[in-house]
Amino acid sequence: MIDLRPVINLIARIGFVLGLMMALPAVIDYQARDPNWVRMVQSMLIVTVLSALIATASRSHAGSLTIEQSFLLTSGLWLVLPLIGALPLMLGAPALSFTDAYFESMSGLTTTGTTAIPKLDDLPPGANMWRAILQWSGGLGIVVVAMVFLPVMKVGGMQFFRSEGFDTLGKVLPRAGQIAAEMTWLYLGITIACAVMFIASGMSFYDALLHALTTCSTGGFSNYDASFGGFIGPAEWVASLFMVLASIPFVRMIQATRGDFVPLWRDTQVRTYLRWIFYSVAVIVAYRMLYIHQTMHPWDTVRETTFNVITIFSGTGYASTNVLEWGHLPFVVLFCVGLIGGCTGSTGCSVKIFRYQVLFEAIRSQIRRMQSPHRLYSLRLSGKRLEHDVVYSVMAFFTMFVLTFGLLIVGLALTGLHPKTALTGAWTAIANIGPVWGPEVSYNGSIASFPTAAKWLMTLGMYLGRLELMSVFVLLLPRFWRG
Repeated sequence: MIDLRPVINLIARIGFVLGLMMALPAVIDYQARDPNWVRMVQSMLIVTVLSALIATASRSHAGSLTIEQSFLLTSGLWLVLPLIGALPLMLGAPALSFTDAYFESMSGLTTTGTTAIPKLDDLPPGANMWRAILQWSGGLGIVVVAMVFLPVMKVGGMQFFRSEGFDTLGKVLPRAGQIAAEMTWLYLGITIACAVMFIASGMSFYDALLHALTTCSTGGFSNYDASFGGFIGPAEWVASLFMVLASIPFVRMIQATRGDFVPLWRDTQVRTYLRWIFYSVAVIVAYRMLYIHQTMHPWDTVRETTFNVITIFSGTGYASTNVLEWGHLPFVVLFCVGLIGGCTGSTGCSVKIFRYQVLFEAIRSQIRRMQSPHRLYSLRLSGKRLEHDVVYSVMAFFTMFVLTFGLLIVGLALTGLHPKTALTGAWTAIANIGPVWGPEVSYNGSIASFPTAAKWLMTLGMYLGRLELMSVFVLLLPRFWRG
């Protein structure tokens, strides 16, 4: 029988910390003389008191987590924390229903960025800041989970990075807790730098802080219905830079901060990611200049395209213009890059560069075997040998991703959504990207008018996609619960 006390205790402790974070939105609303601060304080007291009581009651002397407990912790966190995040959205402004509040909170903590709020411009400043804090917290959480838990659980080929997380940094960071702390400081430093550069680009302090939180988490929540449309110009370049930084491996950036830039430069994930971004931008810019009537300066076309490609590629989900006006080919390119995503070990989402590299390497190896059946081939990536269990895990992930994506499209279509809305809704949910396109989507990208069933299906898709699918599906096996 699995001992649930360590899992419950850790979830309660993290919930307590998330509850304390409600203090900042409360202060912001108080200074703005918005009565919503009272509801925010009430939510904070409810969450912190309950979390403290649960943590005390579930105290355990276990020194470490088993594999089964690790699966339960990662899956349980992204079910319970959205409940906590939804509380201020239900008790105060915008006074959402439970379905919409849980959807909004799940979208924040999974750094998806799709919103169920009809009008963002009218929200209290504290409520918008709370949405940004949810995304920032979720971005940090997924980095820690990706480099500490998923490699141990061998989810989606992540065991390939087990040595990356625990050995690459040498004796400086010998334990998982220290690795998490180092990543937290790096994440905080990137966020502060982003906020400072946003201020330098012309944003107010509040807008800069909020968008720094949602940029560095590659989340994409904004406090404006126009999303990033009100910050045309230098702010787009700043956001593009930090979206790229947030979607490359944090382990490599930690090494770079210690003066060792070689691993970052040699990392094939990073080079491939940057190269594919360049190719995508080049194709769309060329298409727009050749086939779409342009009234803006060519340099502005490059800036606008670069920003909107990176925001989809990284899974951030901002928008500074209506990309549907670019034509069919750019839309297909954006759809494809959304299904690729950033690098493993970052806040980036979707399938990840690493898994496509493994897939292509496996296909290349199979073609070689067909040409020379008796020759032995060793699969390698970044100079390291790819073990068979890594390849099998990646193939299993791709299979489950495609099947889940397909079922989600069908499910959303059965709720009555337009086929285009069902397709992009499933795409944005399973890959944690953000934007949805279709006749049911409001002018600011809100899915508030979606049927309740569609919202819950998208919530499930965001949850499965952020936790790499297999870490959730394994809980459905009776053998798991027998240990």
